[in-house]
Amino acid sequence: MTASLPTAFSPIETGAPLRARAPSSLRPPAWLLALDAWMARPRSAQAVVIGLSLYLLVAANWALWLELARIGGAPSVYMRSVGAMAVMIGFGTVALFSFTAWTRWMKPLWFALVLVSAIAQHYMLTYHVVIDPTMAANAMQTDMHETRDLLSWRLLFNVLLVSVLPAWWLLRVRVLPMRAWGQIWRNAALLVAALAVGIAATAAMSREVAPLMRNHVTLRYMMNPLASVYSAGTAAIRPLFKRSRKLIPITAGAALGPSYAAQVRPPLFVMVVGETARSDHFALNGYARDTTPELAAREVLSWRNVHSCGTNTLASVPCMFSSLGKKGYEGRKDDYENLLDVAQAAGLAVLWIDNQAGCKGVCDRVPNTSAAVGLSAEAKGKLCDGDECLDDVMLKNIDQRIAALPAERRQRGVLLVMHQMGSHGPSYAKRSSAETKRFVPECKTNVLADCSHGELMNAYDNSIAHTDRFLARTIDWLKTQSPHFDTGLLYMSDHGESLGEYGLFLHGLPYNIAPEVQKHVPMVAWFDDGLKTREHLSTACLQKDREAELTHDNLYHTLLGVLDIKTPTYQPTLDAFAHCKVASN
Repeated sequence: MTASLPTAFSPIETGAPLRARAPSSLRPPAWLLALDAWMARPRSAQAVVIGLSLYLLVAANWALWLELARIGGAPSVYMRSVGAMAVMIGFGTVALFSFTAWTRWMKPLWFALVLVSAIAQHYMLTYHVVIDPTMAANAMQTDMHETRDLLSWRLLFNVLLVSVLPAWWLLRVRVLPMRAWGQIWRNAALLVAALAVGIAATAAMSREVAPLMRNHVTLRYMMNPLASVYSAGTAAIRPLFKRSRKLIPITAGAALGPSYAAQVRPPLFVMVVGETARSDHFALNGYARDTTPELAAREVLSWRNVHSCGTNTLASVPCMFSSLGKKGYEGRKDDYENLLDVAQAAGLAVLWIDNQAGCKGVCDRVPNTSAAVGLSAEAKGKLCDGDECLDDVMLKNIDQRIAALPAERRQRGVLLVMHQMGSHGPSYAKRSSAETKRFVPECKTNVLADCSHGELMNAYDNSIAHTDRFLARTIDWLKTQSPHFDTGLLYMSDHGESLGEYGLFLHGLPYNIAPEVQKHVPMVAWFDDGLKTREHLSTACLQKDREAELTHDNLYHTLLGVLDIKTPTYQPTLDAFAHCKVASN
């Protein structure tokens, strides 16, 4: 007869306390048995959500507590703020969780809320971001390789640190069954009580809380899990209620201008949508490090005082190509056609090549492709790491992609848009090749707190240096096309990046409180002689104008002007090049 091996615990069943089955040397400590027995006690669903709310208040709000300490300075000041905010968050979380206080089948939802809180706290502590609706919407549209860049062992450790204890409790606790009507009135009573106490306490402490929240808007998006749930819900629901999704046409009257009537060569214009590039890290704009030697050698034009429409790709890219401008775009109730629709309606061939997480709806109605589509195995081996590629990949097969566009449109002209991976963080080291890593040592991890400031700056500057090389190679390719086309290029980044200034990293803060570095972006242009002659552009005039105050609002009208597209939506006052067009002889 085979003897069974001794085990330290009996099989774990929800609600069954741990019992010793083994010799005393293998028994768990008495305190562990006592804790497990306490966790296994039967409790009402209301008691469970109150317990989870109190736990998350303490364990998942350290980013907020530390920020309050930083703002307050002395403990006598910030401890009052901590107390006031703790009351608001505690009772607010109880009120939120009261909607879930039903049966044991709510355990997966409760644990999901714990996980969301733990993940949100990790990113708030690690990158000093806040979980506002824009950040939540941006996260929802992030693709797999961008998500992979944000994963780390520290993330796993921080999530486990917060979630293991409540996971153990939720596994062991027995949720007492209750009749439906009894559950309803108890949940309603819990909701009303939590709201009443929370509102009363907030009113009583308004002298403390109101100025704090008014002067430090970010605090309201650091209250965990309230901010995470609110922002995710707002990002998901807002489009359903605020906008009808009706597409408003703006292409009526779009036509090619007089330069096309007797053209010798059609125009070929490349618009490069940059990613996460800061204007103050371009040597062209006065940066001490030589991050842009190749562009300087090609005598490009660079504007120093350009600002973005948003602080993240989801907000900025559609706004850049909109005729509405920042204010009109953000206040719109419907969707509108954009610059690419107008160019296509006028008769040009349009193509969007993407090396990013999609065009955010901008290219939905024009030919578009991912840069990696049709790439040879050899090219993938040189330029790609898994499903993520360096921006040079957009120049592969470029001639074949253009040749595949309708011939009658190509004969009129081509507008080519390239959407970069650029300097997307936090894995800046992955955004440059070995040949462009001239600043060493560089930060090679996505946990930026593990790197020195110098290593972080080196990695980011290397990514700018790689963009410099990519743009230079694009210009060199355009030069080879000059016998057949009048060529030009315009580069503009979608937003900037925080690299530790004020303790902030990455991007995506609400625009009105975001630092300048998240909004101040580079803009670079190059034209061959054929295009300058065709459009009567004075480069000397443009060179003198490099300090002009420009924004993403100018892009729509500037591209229409340089492509000589006539449309009722064009505003010459917003065309950055209009005043530098000289009259033809």
